[in-house]
Amino acid sequence: MEKGKIILLEDRLPKLKEQRKQKVNRRLIFYISLFFILILLIIYTQSSLSNIAKIQVVGNRHVQEKEIISMSGLSTNISYWDFNAKEVEERIQRHSEVKEAIVNKKIPNTVEIHIKEYERVAYVVEKGRYLPITEKGKVLKAVKGNPLSSDAPLLINWDKPEAIQEMVEELNKLPKSIVGSISEIHYTPEESDSLHVNLYMNDGREVSATIRNFSEQMITYPSIVSQLDPARRGVIYLDLEGLRYFRDYEGMGAEKEEEKNETER
Repeated sequence: MEKGKIILLEDRLPKLKEQRKQKVNRRLIFYISLFFILILLIIYTQSSLSNIAKIQVVGNRHVQEKEIISMSGLSTNISYWDFNAKEVEERIQRHSEVKEAIVNKKIPNTVEIHIKEYERVAYVVEKGRYLPITEKGKVLKAVKGNPLSSDAPLLINWDKPEAIQEMVEELNKLPKSIVGSISEIHYTPEESDSLHVNLYMNDGREVSATIRNFSEQMITYPSIVSQLDPARRGVIYLDLEGLRYFRDYEGMGAEKEEEKNETER
């Protein structure tokens, strides 16, 4: 039995040696591969191959892409791995029109900047220039061209900053659908109401109202219009006391003619 055991061990020795050799070879291959991977990583990070290849700006409407990229401080000369996304976001958010900026890295070398701008709720018309007002009430620099195609109304004859701020606060309380239906808001103070305004709507009608509780009055506009003949044009009067009534332009013309005749008599 002892002789049989010795023979069995002798038979196994070549196999054990071969297994040990294979294990050493595998370990050697692993370390060599790891060494070359580290060398390649060093070469990659130290070369232009690791630089940002593309910067994409998404979501911007009014702020130019070039301006956002410039504020970000990013360029194709900067390593894809060598910048702090939070710091970049903070730099971009210093822009007066940027509400939020989110920077995402997309492998292999693309940086995507998602922008959310402050809404423009109105444009102040001043000496032929159009100054945007954001939802925060900040008046921006005049825009180039004519923003008549915008969904924000024009504020005309507004010479009191505090009245503008009140108007913006009221517009912010309204649904976008109603704000988008307003073409112009004229500041027309009266003796009885220093905050009186006249609105010119996109549907051809006019609204007489006041800045005080303007949003509460104007929220009823769609329901008032739904009860009117679509062909009739005139003025909708919105009273602070809750009085709502409509006068068409033809009727108003007749009233003015009667007043003129009474005066001549």
